Amino acid sequence: MSVFRVLDKLEAYVHEGTWLPAGYRILSEERLVEMIEKIRATLPEEVGRAKIIADGHDRMIRSAQEKAESIVTGASAKQDELVDQNEIVQRARTTADVVLREAEERAKKIREGADQYALQVLHEMESRLAGAVASVRKGREALAGAPAAKASAPLADAAAKSKRAAFDLATAETPAAEETAALQSVEA
Repeated sequence: MSVFRVLDKLEAYVHEGTWLPAGYRILSEERLVEMIEKIRATLPEEVGRAKIIADGHDRMIRSAQEKAESIVTGASAKQDELVDQNEIVQRARTTADVVLREAEERAKKIREGADQYALQVLHEMESRLAGAVASVRKGREALAGAPAAKASAPLADAAAKSKRAAFDLATAETPAAEETAALQSVEA
């Protein structure tokens, strides 16, 4: 029997009691004690069930709170990780852009320097070749007029050697002096 049923019976018994003046009722002590004992006997069973339900409820609430805290903590950690990864990626991209820009600038400077060096070397070669062509022309002219010039040949050789020595001194200061020496050895 449930506690509520016993309480309902107790209430009905009180309403059935005999009325006395001043609002009192006459009830059987024996019957009241019997109903109170029934309530006590039923009460522990009901209280036990309620306690089990309350404990289960509290346990579920604690479990749900722990799970919620775990989820929030995990989400916060994941968010921090993603933010860190995003910052790392942005820094890496920025660094890569800077490195690429510097490499392009260096390559451009190297190309310009190489072009200037090639232009300088070609200019020096042109002036040396012009001197060599002039020497060849003079040699051909000397050979073409060889019988008449035989007497002046020692003088022409001395003048050519003098010009060559002056040219060697002037070109010894340039980095292409070896090339000039090679060209002159070909002429001789």
